[in-house]
Amino acid sequence: MTRHLARTLLILTAVAVLTSACAPGANVEAQAPAAAPAAKPNPLPGVTKSLDELRAEMFHVGAGKRLKPAEWPGGNRVAVALSFDVDNATMALSQGNLDYEVLSRGEYGAVDGLPRILRLLDKQKVPASFFIPAVSSLLHPQMIPDILSRKVHEIGIHGWIHERLPVLNDEKEEQRLLDQSIETLTKAMGKRPVGYRAPSWKFSKYTLAQVKAAGFLYDSSLMASDDAYEINLDGKPTGLVELPIERIVDDAPYFGAADGSMPSPEHVLEVFRSEFDVAWDERGLYVLTMHPHYMGHRSRVAILDRLITHMKSKGGVWFATHEDIAKHLKGMLGAATN
Repeated sequence: MTRHLARTLLILTAVAVLTSACAPGANVEAQAPAAAPAAKPNPLPGVTKSLDELRAEMFHVGAGKRLKPAEWPGGNRVAVALSFDVDNATMALSQGNLDYEVLSRGEYGAVDGLPRILRLLDKQKVPASFFIPAVSSLLHPQMIPDILSRKVHEIGIHGWIHERLPVLNDEKEEQRLLDQSIETLTKAMGKRPVGYRAPSWKFSKYTLAQVKAAGFLYDSSLMASDDAYEINLDGKPTGLVELPIERIVDDAPYFGAADGSMPSPEHVLEVFRSEFDVAWDERGLYVLTMHPHYMGHRSRVAILDRLITHMKSKGGVWFATHEDIAKHLKGMLGAATN
């Protein structure tokens, strides 16, 4: 009797399992074999590409004609372009970072940093170029009038909300954001900006064609030379003047990469001054990039003051906006690319 009962229970259990598996809404997927794992992206795609493919990728955006005059206006031997990327908190906002320590440190650029920098430029009587994300200008609308009231400074495009264009990787969306940025700053300035600097200095594969089509005079995002050059697109001249930047002459790696823990601004002053001295020796171009939320602090404005004083002491320095330098160099391109 016990053996018969056990056999009956075993049969009933098997039937229950089969019935459950075939019932409507049963989890059939649980019975299916596991899907094969997705193929991992190739970390070294370049090793299998032809030289022609590599050349096309390398020179999609490239350095063209070198634009280095024998001398600068007024018989000067070096051109100095001071520039400020007025990002404030837009990079954090673009990434959805609502850490209010980070946001307030960005806000410092509008509250104290920019006003202090403008006072210094007034004192030294030198012009500068300010590249402003459109959202930054909308969140702090007094900035543009304050800059323009000096009647010597320039304002250029720096994206909509400091978006990273290679991450966006969307041609139509990038075009929309560029159009919005131009429209916003044009309305705030009363004239269309002529200069472009990519957010985070990073182009996507669509950026150069869009910047060219928008009719900009110059770009200041690339690093192929210390001196200015014409940008090529797929090996062909664009007529765009490039005023190159470089991380060495940028305050962000020193003051921003480690939460402002650089032990002494003196070390940064030494780098900036040495780069200028060689540019002076070579009769070249010196582009310095700063950010009001970094350089606008007290001890850092103090080293900028000393740097400008050092430049003046050397003599033969043309302090100019990016726009004025680009206009001067544009003539070297000839009628073919104007």
